[in-house]
Amino acid sequence: METTQARITRIFDAAAGGKNNFQADKDAVRHFDQAAPALTNAARAVLEFCSRVIRYLAVQEEVDQFVIVGSGIPSGLSAGQGLHDMAKHAACPYPRVLYVENNPMVVTLAQATIEPFTDLVRVVEGDVREIDEILSDHVVTTFIDWERPVAVLLLSAYSLHDEEYAHYVIKRLRHSAPAGSFLALLHTTFDGVPQELLPAISDTLAMTLPHLAVRSREEVAALLEGLDLVAPGLVWVPEWRPLGNDLACQEDPSKSGNYGAVARIP
Repeated sequence: METTQARITRIFDAAAGGKNNFQADKDAVRHFDQAAPALTNAARAVLEFCSRVIRYLAVQEEVDQFVIVGSGIPSGLSAGQGLHDMAKHAACPYPRVLYVENNPMVVTLAQATIEPFTDLVRVVEGDVREIDEILSDHVVTTFIDWERPVAVLLLSAYSLHDEEYAHYVIKRLRHSAPAGSFLALLHTTFDGVPQELLPAISDTLAMTLPHLAVRSREEVAALLEGLDLVAPGLVWVPEWRPLGNDLACQEDPSKSGNYGAVARIP
């Protein structure tokens, strides 16, 4: 297991006060906050966005199956406030939640601490850069009923550097899910970074996360072309159906550093 190189999901976990991270990830948080002190708030804004998406899809759209790709299964949330808990609280009593993670530590820990206590959550190892392998995985194909609507939360699009392959991933997910399903997308951007801070942020990123894919709003919108976006569309994550108790980055949503959207799959 690689513990000396920071990883984006562990960085966000460290920034949100979680325990699924190492010293390299904590150091990365410190470096980013020195360049532009906003990462802790941004990490919280992303978690709040994910929770709202699940709550909306469960309550308003009556979805009871969720595939969450690349969340890192954040440990900075209060007990009973995990993403799978959000689905259970908001939906019918028996929603199914499937996590797909490429971090062996996260997979092992979740399989040991979540799966033994419920039949409604499964955690599998997989990388969005190998989308065909994910979609053919035995647990993925059997735990989720792909004949019924499912919500896919793609939270690790930052791993998709190649533009053509990024579009391929979206296409595969669209074609795999039946009509009435939903695709939620989270994506990192530099659109909100002041010009005077860009060099420092870019240098820190090159040092800590050299392979992170960063896209503009236009580039993210292109990934979702042809899909019907749920209002309010593609926005900064704090702007996506905020609730009264979601406070992270509310004063300046661009400081979240991430766009988010939810799309209907026809």
